[in-house]
Amino acid sequence: MVTISHLVKKSVKDNSFLVEALGNDLISHGNLAEKLKPEIEKELGKKVKESAIVMALRRYSEELKTINKKTTKLNLEGEIILRTNVMDFNVVKSPALLAKIKNLYNLVDFSKGDVLNIILGNNEIAIVANEKYKDKITEFLKGEKIVTREFNLVAVTISFSTKDFLNTPGIIFTAVRKLAWENINIYEIISTMTELTFIIKNKNSMKAYNVLHELFGK
Repeated sequence: MVTISHLVKKSVKDNSFLVEALGNDLISHGNLAEKLKPEIEKELGKKVKESAIVMALRRYSEELKTINKKTTKLNLEGEIILRTNVMDFNVVKSPALLAKIKNLYNLVDFSKGDVLNIILGNNEIAIVANEKYKDKITEFLKGEKIVTREFNLVAVTISFSTKDFLNTPGIIFTAVRKLAWENINIYEIISTMTELTFIIKNKNSMKAYNVLHELFGK
């Protein structure tokens, strides 16, 4: 059953700036409740007391503060690495592509530190690689339906000494929220047990580096 609390969270989560402001006590619960009231009443199909929305906002604010405290207290340290000249292909998944996708690894020289990440979705496959392999990968994908091609990207990787960040709720959320606050669009998120990588536009690379260094940099 849809509740006021559920709708309040949804409305706030849809706006990263509201999430940031609410989690840091930078916004009046009363003023925000007044703004959200028409939308929530429309969703519920009935009148709602503003005080009930304020209460839901206070509860959610406490949840966000708890997440902030946990991530700050943990103080994870990581090495941050920037890899430039990266591209991102998104391709419709097909039986033919799945049958040959492993051959992509033969196109990339990993001994030189080159990048290749293949992400299998339900309907699409994302391929992240160095731009110097543009022609080879384009030829490899000949006959496949390419949804998007993005160039002039950067891979920002945080390499942690432990796998604690994957076992701690809120770490990835906090990083994504901070990047969104700086109006940095994320094309892909790639993670392993000790690494977290964001694929972003080159123009945002230094801003992203500074934001993530503030969170995780040693």
